[in-house]
Amino acid sequence: MDYADILHRCFRCGYCKLPSSYQDINCPSYLAYRFESFAPGGRMWLLRAWLNEEIATSQRLSEILFSCAACGNCTEHCVFPKFKSDLLNAFTSGRSELVNEGIIPATVRDYFKSIHLYGNPYNLPESDRDTWAEGLGLDAYENQEYLLYIGCPGSFDERGQRMARAVATLLRDMGVSFGIMGRHEWCDGNEVRTLGEFGLYELTAKKNIDLFADAGVKKVITLSPHAYHTMKNEYPALGADFQVVHYTQLLAQISDSLPTGEKKRSLSVTFHDPCYLGRHNKDFYSPRTVLERLDGVQVVEMDRSMNDSLCCGGGGGNFFTDILPSGDPGSPSRTRIREAAETGADVLAVACPKCAKMFEDAVKAEGLEDRLWVCDIAELIIET
Repeated sequence: MDYADILHRCFRCGYCKLPSSYQDINCPSYLAYRFESFAPGGRMWLLRAWLNEEIATSQRLSEILFSCAACGNCTEHCVFPKFKSDLLNAFTSGRSELVNEGIIPATVRDYFKSIHLYGNPYNLPESDRDTWAEGLGLDAYENQEYLLYIGCPGSFDERGQRMARAVATLLRDMGVSFGIMGRHEWCDGNEVRTLGEFGLYELTAKKNIDLFADAGVKKVITLSPHAYHTMKNEYPALGADFQVVHYTQLLAQISDSLPTGEKKRSLSVTFHDPCYLGRHNKDFYSPRTVLERLDGVQVVEMDRSMNDSLCCGGGGGNFFTDILPSGDPGSPSRTRIREAAETGADVLAVACPKCAKMFEDAVKAEGLEDRLWVCDIAELIIET
């Protein structure tokens, strides 16, 4: 197994599951299950024992390894600089070994099957990928400055579709030159890779890389931080040759052109940092730059923000596999919603379609629909 040489270096000090204040639990799977085996340090010890044949391959081991939300809190707060950056790589490598052995949770197996057969995890025909754009009058990509890449949640999930429509409408109205590929898009593959199916990931990524190259794409705007991360950091090793920005980064660059005028209301807004824009790519400021330019918006921070932000629990494929049960009161998403409500904010602003869905469901579960509005940044700009 790759990264096996770092497993013995962990002695479970526990900082990996905490924020920098040491006052909360910041590891989503440990927060949900409260067993040390579900913490990063516990996984390191389990992987070492497994490789040393002290424990056998089992469905229980598989469940523990696949529960990781890949949020990056462990790599942020581990106190050992010589190997902290490879903690998630070790967990992904362990998952890959289980994939090769065929010992994986049923929901993970079904996710891979859906990507392989349909090109998306929703088991829907690819011809449905452009339904989110109906009525918007958007142009197909043909040598515009940017390709707007929507991805699976934005194309097929009802909550993601609303976010996709808002982002595309805002960019169109701001005069950004972009086109879409609609039904010709393909899964970005980030979760496929994170779940350890490297062969399927490579096929998926190369399909996008070839598609973009054939179309002459030089610049990509992504709706999802997950797509942004994998296209920016993983695709180049497979031959990708294009620039990629998350839509909030582009909005921050052109924030002087944001719509202005009389606002309908004043709002207190708290922002949730998506893991793949924040901790993984160290951009905590683009979304806040946009929010701070909006008239009538007052930004308030949660106790856990930026590099200490608590993951919604949807990363690492869990948005589709639900190994961290999102409906439980102790789930990361419901815990985060309670934290957002404690700020007194009117709005929980997000910049990821997975976060939007996870938190909107959590607001309903917590009975906070009348107190807290989960709103994407583009929706906030358009609707206020």
